[in-house]
Amino acid sequence: MMAVKWTDGHSSPILCLNASKDGLVASGAVGGDLTAWGEDGTPLGHVRFAGADDVTSVVFSHSCPTKLYAAHGESISILDVRALKDSLEHFHMNEEEINCLSLNETENLLASGDDSGAIKILDLENKKVSRSLKRHSNICSSVAFRPQRPQSLVSCGLDMQVILWSLQKARPLWITHLQEDEPEETEGPQSPGQLLNPALAHSISVASCGNIFSCGAEDGKVRIFRVTGVSCEQALGFKGHTLGVSQVCFLPESYLLLTGGNDEKIMLWDVSCRAEKNQKSPAKHTHGKKTKQGGNGNAAAAGGGQRSRMAPKVSIEHGDKVNWLVGTKIKGQQHILVADQTSCISVYPLNEF
Repeated sequence: MMAVKWTDGHSSPILCLNASKDGLVASGAVGGDLTAWGEDGTPLGHVRFAGADDVTSVVFSHSCPTKLYAAHGESISILDVRALKDSLEHFHMNEEEINCLSLNETENLLASGDDSGAIKILDLENKKVSRSLKRHSNICSSVAFRPQRPQSLVSCGLDMQVILWSLQKARPLWITHLQEDEPEETEGPQSPGQLLNPALAHSISVASCGNIFSCGAEDGKVRIFRVTGVSCEQALGFKGHTLGVSQVCFLPESYLLLTGGNDEKIMLWDVSCRAEKNQKSPAKHTHGKKTKQGGNGNAAAAGGGQRSRMAPKVSIEHGDKVNWLVGTKIKGQQHILVADQTSCISVYPLNEF
């Protein structure tokens, strides 16, 4: 599958992407560059933030398609993509570099995870930090609000932990350690790789239903979790890539999951069978025997058994390490936008989906 390249927006590697519901795209790059694009790949505007801190995450407003939130260094700027040079607002949020932003559905809270492991919650109505969540012992690499649950957040980090948070209580409801919570490997050739590639968690994405989320990790595995009230369980785990999984991204309104890896591949998986089956499971079966980390051992083992049967619907030899992935409709057709080690955005059509 050949990609269309969007060029002339950056001169350094692109680190992050986001798309608005109206087809606008924003990209952030090394050195403080932020560019807005039309859906035909034409750069519409550009700004370089003072201090030249890398732009590490960009998120469009759900309700106002021209409003953009951008993380650069320890700060967040709110911008109008029609006039990028003039920030609407600016917040110095975190003590260390921010890695990921997430905006909740009601647009009153913005979460930012940083290199210290802290997650700050910005109250957008009162324009102040309302919560500081500290449980990750290493870099917090990814945060995501759950759709339909504006007070619920999931996060992951390089401490190999995945955490479900309640913002009302400002504490974790559930924590799992990916390496410790895994069922034992039965596939011999993968075992040495596991020691070399610990399950450092890089990316998290929640499906539109709000109860299914995915995590991509350095051990090459993709894990699918299901939220069951105030806990979670692993519904599925499979070897998605031969090197670390740098990005996971659910397509809107579906259980189709995009993954990108350091093996320079992009894949599309359909996890609907497992997700929907589990969605219909009675709640009483989900609070069975739990491991000490809070996961459900039986579910994890069942997930492990699915490994050999999972095959990607689409596999793309991208040819470069993936920094960010987003699925969006361009002129009515589903496309994948990819940021990698280059200064271009690669665009792949997904006609059959």
